[in-house]
Amino acid sequence: MNFKKFLNNIEEILCAICLSVMTIIAFMNVVSRFLLSASLSFTDEITTYLFVLLSLMGSAVAAKRGAHLGLTVLTDIVSPSVKKILKIIGFVFAIIFSSSIFYYGIFMVQSQMQRGQVTANMQWAEWIFGSFVPIGAFFLTLRFIQVLIAEIKTKPETEKEEV
Repeated sequence: MNFKKFLNNIEEILCAICLSVMTIIAFMNVVSRFLLSASLSFTDEITTYLFVLLSLMGSAVAAKRGAHLGLTVLTDIVSPSVKKILKIIGFVFAIIFSSSIFYYGIFMVQSQMQRGQVTANMQWAEWIFGSFVPIGAFFLTLRFIQVLIAEIKTKPETEKEEV
């Protein structure tokens, strides 16, 4: 796999890694409870943190594919040029929202580092897992910027003829 293809699919790769690790450690925990009658406390913690990263990366994949849910009741009744404008406005709001998560996520991580916060069970530095928020939000913002640029470059759809 070349580097450009890797960068284009980095979210999918990270999602696959997160989901694989989550599945493996959750299975280990089930086996541990069954065989040892004891739960591995760190598995819940890691699974929760990986789920945060998986959710944000999955959102970035959906943005890249244009698969985010949308309410079309308004865009179905307007002209193609107005529809294009509404899509652009929606993408701008999505960029503002995801970049806000990125921006405030950085402050959250800085605060975790300054306070020396550690995770409850593993006693690892909280900022390691907290950094999943701005990392995921960065990719989400990047993908929304890409779809915004693509939308701006495309011409409005032509009017569909009534049958």
